[in-house]
Amino acid sequence: MTQTAVRNNHKPILIALGGMIAIAAAMGIGRFVYTPILPFMIENGGLSKAAGGWIAAANYLGYLLGALLAASSAISGDKRLWFIAGLALSAATTGAMGLTQDPWLYAGLRLLGGVASAVALLFASALVLDRLAQAGRGGLSSLYFSGVGIGVAVSAVLVGGLGRPNDDGAGLWFWSAAITGLAAAAAWVLIPGERNRAAQPPPPRQEGETRGLGRLFTAYFTMGFGYVITATFLSTLARETPSLAAYETVLWLTVGLAAAPSVLFWNWVARLTTVLRAYALASLTLALGVALSVLSQGPVLVLAAAVMLGGTIMGLTALAMVEARRVTRGDPRRAIALLTAAFGVGQMIGPAFAGLLFEATGSLTAPSLCASALLVLGAALTWKPLPEPPSQTAPLDGARGGD
Repeated sequence: MTQTAVRNNHKPILIALGGMIAIAAAMGIGRFVYTPILPFMIENGGLSKAAGGWIAAANYLGYLLGALLAASSAISGDKRLWFIAGLALSAATTGAMGLTQDPWLYAGLRLLGGVASAVALLFASALVLDRLAQAGRGGLSSLYFSGVGIGVAVSAVLVGGLGRPNDDGAGLWFWSAAITGLAAAAAWVLIPGERNRAAQPPPPRQEGETRGLGRLFTAYFTMGFGYVITATFLSTLARETPSLAAYETVLWLTVGLAAAPSVLFWNWVARLTTVLRAYALASLTLALGVALSVLSQGPVLVLAAAVMLGGTIMGLTALAMVEARRVTRGDPRRAIALLTAAFGVGQMIGPAFAGLLFEATGSLTAPSLCASALLVLGAALTWKPLPEPPSQTAPLDGARGGD
């Protein structure tokens, strides 16, 4: 066995754990800690709800740009260095949020933070999942993907434990940056680099064929728009609703805890049905959760909405990516890039649209119900199978592709 193979097979559980920590920081904190900090910024920092929506949209634009950059051939080289660099940039931009109250600077920092999150996520995924596959421990990918939910849960505990009534959020941004920096250090230690790797020319690429994927692209756009309004404003909604104010931290913590095992659950559903049918069911579940978040002011139903939100967003992402790879001829990079673009446009439009209506009407009901309707449309678009490719690959550990 070569030295590289030995290193790649060395303690796969630690590699999965390192990847989990990396995406917990990059996504659960770097990307989503904005949600529990936003109420402090609005209440004590003078930020308007409309500005809060635009700042969130800037972060999602950055995520889109970073994902497309990482999916292209524009940047290459050591994946470990790239995802650590992404985490470092995420920590820097997160900490800098506590140094200003200028909405334009907020938007610029969140834009860069979105780029950092995407680069960290995509390069960590490429490295960790490849290492686990080489070690014959692909099942540990569920531990890796649980990182997003764990990061969301950590952000909830952090803000709930350290936030004070008159806090404008600055200190919370500093603490979030510190945790992201520690996560980068932990990931660097737990995921070893490759040494003495013989240089190999890249395999010839055949551009992926994306015809027939229009329904999936459209459905993934609706998912981006559909989840992001609730994901951005849930904590703010709780703070401004008297019957929910005491549950502000619990709601966001619930989102994280529900997200942690969600990929494993939806993989199981896909094995029982099909990948697209599981996607449609997850989209309907999310649609119900988004509607419940604004149609009820009772804590039980809103907590159920938080479970539905957290329990579907990562599952939908995993299922969409798997289906795109399954039905793409040749290199799937273009299909995944187009999926990312569709999702990114949806999640950019969502918070800006909702923030303007929230500011004008004092309610998230109209934009949330619009989001819920789009998610139902996404479910309808994915209920039937897509055209089969000439040769199929096994999706999701044996999940069925078509009917």
